[in-house]
Amino acid sequence: MDRKAIVEKLGLIAESEVMNSVIDKVIQVAPTDITVLLQGESGVGKDVVARTIHGLSKRSAESLVIVNCGAIPEGIIESELFGHEKGSFTGAHESREGYFEKADHGTIFLDEIGDTPKNVQVKLLRILENGEFFRVGSSKLRKSDARIITATNRDLWRDVQQGSFREDLFYRLNTVTIRIPPLRERVADIIPIFRKFVLEYSRQYDSIFQGFADEARQLLVSYRWPGNIRELRNVAEQLVVLEKSQFITAEILQKYLKGRQHHGSTDNLPMLYNHDQQRDDFMGGQPKDPDREMLYRAIIEMRTELADIKKMLGGFIYSQFRGNSMESNLLPGGSTQHSGPSSAISSIDDDLNDGPVYSRSIEDLEHQLIDEDELEELFSGNEIPSLEDAEKILITKALRVFKGNRRKAAEALGVSERTLYRKIDQYDLKADEEAEG
Repeated sequence: MDRKAIVEKLGLIAESEVMNSVIDKVIQVAPTDITVLLQGESGVGKDVVARTIHGLSKRSAESLVIVNCGAIPEGIIESELFGHEKGSFTGAHESREGYFEKADHGTIFLDEIGDTPKNVQVKLLRILENGEFFRVGSSKLRKSDARIITATNRDLWRDVQQGSFREDLFYRLNTVTIRIPPLRERVADIIPIFRKFVLEYSRQYDSIFQGFADEARQLLVSYRWPGNIRELRNVAEQLVVLEKSQFITAEILQKYLKGRQHHGSTDNLPMLYNHDQQRDDFMGGQPKDPDREMLYRAIIEMRTELADIKKMLGGFIYSQFRGNSMESNLLPGGSTQHSGPSSAISSIDDDLNDGPVYSRSIEDLEHQLIDEDELEELFSGNEIPSLEDAEKILITKALRVFKGNRRKAAEALGVSERTLYRKIDQYDLKADEEAEG
């Protein structure tokens, strides 16, 4: 069965080149029993790929057991995976088989495998090697002939280096790795996937979807979709239910593209398009041959975002315009309307009462921060840094200024503390942060 037939049979949407490559790899590994590791951001559809592998395998008639390892408390995850005997711990009133027993002769999908504790990783390694395991509280050796598929949104090798994940288990899981691209890298799939969700919810809620204006359709495919397909599905459902029988304009759609659009975050930047690309009608076509460079040089086309970046450090720049002041105010971001660097600076006065203010002497800050000239140099010339590089620079500077205090750095950058933690991990800034702190 070729790729097209498989895609149609399983109801998949893979019109982009990157997803076609994923499907090709799935077709190769599905008939075997080889262990597969799926890597990708949250919400990209790793469970769908796991179901596809199972559906194309010789085990398709048997059970597919899906386990979210990150959702199981550490104290009971061993019991959930391998089962337990009656009386083996408080509350164990009867014997119970675990997920590996339920998946015998079928497939078990271990999502968020990186969240498993070290003691469970040892037992996972054993069952990967020879299919053997013990129930909690039992000395009887049991076996499970389950095909194992795992998934993670983390960098497991980094976890290995940091000591939170076993190196031998990493190599055993890493036999075949399939990377599931985020939605922003498969723009050709956005409209078809959205159309599928809209049709499903229109039938479910007995609603009529009136379609999109051209500007709204452009916004739909240019948005970064930080929540990936999960976010796309949610937006489709909200539009069908809350905007029933409405023709969707860009203004209406913008209300539902929440993502990470609070000030100071660059994750909601639209993606870069070749403006010569033509698109078919929303309900009957899809974007044609989008470039993979759509994202990484978006900042070239969006000079207004330079003002947004400057405003993250606006308090520091602001201090240079208050010649008689001996203090510098660091502020979280302000208005979402940008008209250039001058407006970013002039708006600081209006923001003085909007959030926490931290004071440091101008002399202390001048040698630690990116000033206007440095920012201009950073984003000028032929060599434009990637969005990720610019973000990394800003986070590093903020952590340095606040001597590793993540809460203050997060407020200064206008992001949540949780987002800052994720970014620090993503860019491997922990060593720098600790050195500064």
